[in-house]
Amino acid sequence: MCDHCMNRRQFAAMTTAGLTGTALGLSSATAADTAAVEPWNPDTPPLVTGRALRVQPILAHGICTPREKSSWRSWSEIVNEPAAAEEMRRIGGELTALSARADFPLEMLPPAKVTTAEQAASVQRGDFDVVLLYAASNAGLFRPCCAADPRRDTIVFVRHKSGPTYYGYECLGVRFFQIPSPELWQGNTAESHGPVTLDDVVVDDYDEVLWRLRALYGLKNFVGQRVLALGGAQGKYDGTAPEVARKRFHLEIVELAYDELAARLRAVAADAKLQQQCAAWTDRYLALPNTRLETRKQFVHKAFALYVVFKQWLREHQAPAITINACMGTIISMSDTTACMPLSWLNDEGQIALCESDFVVVPAGILLHYVAGKPVFMHNSTFPHKAIVTCAHCTAPRRMDGRRYEPVRIMTHYESDFGAAPKVEMPLGQPVCAISPEYASGRWVGIKAVVRDNPELAICRSQQDVEIEGNWKRLIAETRDSHWMMVYGDYLREVGYAARKIGLTWDNVSDTET
Repeated sequence: MCDHCMNRRQFAAMTTAGLTGTALGLSSATAADTAAVEPWNPDTPPLVTGRALRVQPILAHGICTPREKSSWRSWSEIVNEPAAAEEMRRIGGELTALSARADFPLEMLPPAKVTTAEQAASVQRGDFDVVLLYAASNAGLFRPCCAADPRRDTIVFVRHKSGPTYYGYECLGVRFFQIPSPELWQGNTAESHGPVTLDDVVVDDYDEVLWRLRALYGLKNFVGQRVLALGGAQGKYDGTAPEVARKRFHLEIVELAYDELAARLRAVAADAKLQQQCAAWTDRYLALPNTRLETRKQFVHKAFALYVVFKQWLREHQAPAITINACMGTIISMSDTTACMPLSWLNDEGQIALCESDFVVVPAGILLHYVAGKPVFMHNSTFPHKAIVTCAHCTAPRRMDGRRYEPVRIMTHYESDFGAAPKVEMPLGQPVCAISPEYASGRWVGIKAVVRDNPELAICRSQQDVEIEGNWKRLIAETRDSHWMMVYGDYLREVGYAARKIGLTWDNVSDTET
C-alpha cells in the first residue's frame, strides 16, 4: 500500500472525536496561536463525522406446549426456551460477524428475547435507532416488536435456510406489513418514517440487512445536520431551497458573513509563523505523487489560509459541512485566490465542502456522503447524448475512493482564469453514481454511470465523460442546467431506501429491475 493510501477498515475506525476534538487555533479573528493550528497532513485517514447507528435486535418467539391429538404448534422450530436459547447464541454470532463487516459506525446492542407484549413494550423504551426483528414464531408479537417511535425504523429478518425455519417466512405478507408504493411513501417525513413495509423484510441474507443499515446510518446523520453557509444560503434556480431544506430535512443552516472572513484572513496574513506553515503545506501538497502545478504557486499558498479559516469555523460550530456563496466573485478578491483547493482538501479529509451554497443539491450531497462514506463531487451536467454526459466543476476531491489520491493538475479556476483549482483525473472504467434533485420539489433522480474519459474542454477544470447505465434517454427530460452530486461506486439502492423513509420521490433511471 502506498504512503498516501488507507484501507476501508482504517476509514471506518475513525470516530467523531476527530472532527470536534482537533485543535485548530485562531481563537479569534485578530489573534492567531500558531502552535495550536492543526497541521494539514495528507497521510491522515479521513474523518468519520457521523454518529453510530444504534441497532436493537429482538427475537420474537412463542412457547408452545405439546397436546395429544391436537395441532399445538405453528411452523418454526423456535417454539420453546431451549430452542430460543440456541437461536440467541446463533444470532449473537451472526451479529458479531455483521458488525465486523460494517464500513460505517454501527453499535449493535445486546439482543433481546421477547415472548410477551409487555416485554416488547419494555424493549421499546431503550435508546436505539433501528429494530432488527427476528420474526421466529408467535405472530402476535411481530407488530409490537417493530419500532414504536415513528422516527425509528425496523428491519425484519426471517429464516428459510440460514437456520431453523421461521414462521415469519410463511406469514409475513400483506396481512402484517403494507405494500410499498409511491402513494404510501409520500406520507413519510423526517418526523415519521412511515409503517414497516415489505421492503423492510429480509430472508436469510445478511448482505441485505447490511445495506439497509448503511442507508439508515446515512439517514440518521443527514436529518438535522448542521451546515455552514459563507455568504448565506441560496438555491440554484429555486429560491425556496434553503427554507425547504430547513423544514423538510431540519438542516441547521448557520450563515457566516464575508466581513468575518476578511477579518480572519487578515489575522492569518499577519502571523509570520503561520505563513511559514502554509508555505510548508504548499510544498508538501505539490510533492504528492501525480501532482502537477500549472498555475502560480502563491495561489496554492493563499488557499491554505482559507483552509485554516474554514477548519476553524467547522470546529467552532461543531459542523461537518460548509458551503460557499459568491465563490466565483466575493471570495476571489478577498482572498487573492480561489476557494477550489480548500474545498477539495476538506472533502479529502472526510468533511463535506461544497461551492455555490446551492441548497437544491446540498441535502443530496450530505446524505450521499454518509451513505457512501466517501467524498462527494458536486458538479454541473450536460445534455445527454449517446448515453454520455459530461460532469464538470472546479472543486473535485482527489480521495474519491476514501483512500488514494487521484492524479491532479493544479490549474486556474476556469471562469476567472485566476487562483488554483484541481483537474482531477478519475480512472477510466470507474463506476460512479449520482443524484440529480429536481430543484426543491422533493423528487430526486438517481443515475448510475461509468467514467469513460477525462477530457479538456473549455469548461470547469475537473471534467469526466460518463456513460449512463440504464434508460439514459430519460435524462434528456431531466436536463435542468443544475447540479448533480456524484460518488464512486453504486449506492442508489441505499439512497432510494433512505429517501423514501422521509417522503422524497425517488426515481432511479438506471434501475433495470422489473
